[in-house]
Amino acid sequence: MTDWSLPKPSNSINLVVLFILGTMLAGAAELPYGGWIQIPILSLIWWQISQQETASAKQQFLAGMSFGLGYFVLGLWWIYISLHDIGGMHPVVSCMAVFLLAAGMALFFSSACLPLYFTQRNRLTGLMLASSWVLIEYLRSVVLTGFPWMGFAESQFNGPFAPVAPFFGGLACTFLVVWVAWEFLQLKKNILLSGVCIISTIVLSQLAGLWTFIKPIGEPLSIRLIQGNFEQSLKFNPQAIEDQFSFYTVAIESEPADIIITPEIAYPWPQSNLPAGLIGSIQQFSNKTSSNILLGVIGESSGSSEVKYTNRALGLSPNLATYQYDKSHLVPFGEFIPPGFHWFVNAFHVPMSDFARGQLDQPPFSIVRTGKETINAAITICYEDVFGGELATRIHQSSKPVNLLINMTNLAWFGNSQAPAQQLRLSQLRSLETGLPALRATNTGITAALGPDGKILAELPQFTQGVLKTNIQPYSGTTPYVFWGNAPILSLSCLLLALGFIRQRRI
Repeated sequence: MTDWSLPKPSNSINLVVLFILGTMLAGAAELPYGGWIQIPILSLIWWQISQQETASAKQQFLAGMSFGLGYFVLGLWWIYISLHDIGGMHPVVSCMAVFLLAAGMALFFSSACLPLYFTQRNRLTGLMLASSWVLIEYLRSVVLTGFPWMGFAESQFNGPFAPVAPFFGGLACTFLVVWVAWEFLQLKKNILLSGVCIISTIVLSQLAGLWTFIKPIGEPLSIRLIQGNFEQSLKFNPQAIEDQFSFYTVAIESEPADIIITPEIAYPWPQSNLPAGLIGSIQQFSNKTSSNILLGVIGESSGSSEVKYTNRALGLSPNLATYQYDKSHLVPFGEFIPPGFHWFVNAFHVPMSDFARGQLDQPPFSIVRTGKETINAAITICYEDVFGGELATRIHQSSKPVNLLINMTNLAWFGNSQAPAQQLRLSQLRSLETGLPALRATNTGITAALGPDGKILAELPQFTQGVLKTNIQPYSGTTPYVFWGNAPILSLSCLLLALGFIRQRRI
């Protein structure tokens, strides 16, 4: 009897399909309603990975690697710009570095898929997969100081599970994305049960947005966010540096405001070597106009025989001592060289910085206003906006109540890519998690003011030179996520994995 059934796709074809689906998953994050669009694409990925239940561990591993590689190659390609266009690294070496980073990140995705191999398929499989994903994403945020960029959570700002963030944070959003995508796959087996799970989860998540944990405090702040739009390739050009100094100083002193903020390292020179009188002149302007000012400078650490530089936010307030915040979570291979990798940097002549770390418990910046409440702002510098758990811990343990978030960034390293939009979504997620408005001062964009719900209140066009003038309302209060951090979702994930494996052994 002739067999007219279609042949199963070969493993190599399946891996190519998974790679393509991974790139589609990353591309969807950049679209309006991207968090919604990612869920059916992820469901297709689960279908591709699970269609051969007898697949070996090696095949399951390669399947996870394939879609993870496609996801991160597209999502992180902008690193090539910083290595080649700005850093001058050879194109082949730059491509190799991006590929290796994407492969390293894909290893985490592949590991998160292991429950599909080690367990029998039942109603617990989706929950175990989501739990595994949460734990692996948490590890991705801590291994080698962490690189949790391009997680599913930040896309959920434009998805169904954003209202969960103030309760349980971005990792909880990740859990729901993975589980609901798996339940979509189960509709063909039990349309009623899976349909109820999907609909009820989305409805309950949306209803969670009705709760508020914060309230306005005092009068709105007048703000000025300065966007210089200086090319990173000119950072060692003396004339360009002089022009940059002049622009920012003139822009600061042109008009008062409650808070004036420059981007990260707007003054790209060690603080002690800045032009004589520059900081003093800005301090006099602060005293005269009652303006609070944050400058991005290169600081110098104290307490060591060897001078170490820091990525610093320097705060000037009317008639008060100078404030400083030194970046504590540095970028691996960008701001510090991990132990054991100096040989790589030396061999390939990679242009890199090696900054000192600031303390984790640095106080917030106090914005002083005559006759009005003092507003306290938690500072993050660029990459630190990725780590929601660290920010929540800082706010929870702060000796002063935090009313506002401020991020100072320079993404000129990454040119005209999706990196600024990706970091904007991270800032929006941080506002959701903490319930606090945020100010983003960047060199090339996206300079913006965000409300406590993460929505954009005002912004400047990218790659333009200008000043964003608007008002921002500070808030007081604490969200559950700030209070308990990632502990609930990590505990739940560990419990579900343990119960799942115990049940598998009994079957």
